Amino acid sequence: MGENNHTESFVFHPKNILLFLTLAGLTMLFLSLSFAYVYTRSLSKLPPLQLPWLFYVNTFVLLGSSYSLWQSKKAYLEDRTDKYQLTLYITVLLSLIFLVLQVIAWYTLFSQNILIQSDNSAGYLYVISGLHFIHVLAGLPFLF
Repeated sequence: MGENNHTESFVFHPKNILLFLTLAGLTMLFLSLSFAYVYTRSLSKLPPLQLPWLFYVNTFVLLGSSYSLWQSKKAYLEDRTDKYQLTLYITVLLSLIFLVLQVIAWYTLFSQNILIQSDNSAGYLYVISGLHFIHVLAGLPFLF
């Protein structure tokens, strides 16, 4: 029994464990920020922030991007190269659309004079949406 047999006996590849831990950490970050936003808003009795409609559109764009990425993985595992490439291009396109729409949504907030320092709700909105922006931007190079 050589050393290669030892690494082959792992149920999960060590890189998959690292990926899982990174995703779990990001999930916890987004959840904790979301809970902090709700808690702070309930304590300060602030009225809900009127989100520009682009934030709702971006939610569906992200869901579509996640779905196309899932379809891409499925096509890869089925060795369907054409479908794999198409769904990967769709994922990249939807990610780029998300980034552009996010900048436009922020511009809309700026034009309504809703700035990061306006109140706690606005601050959380900018932090959470900014982290989503960075997350998508950081993930784009891995799709090529």
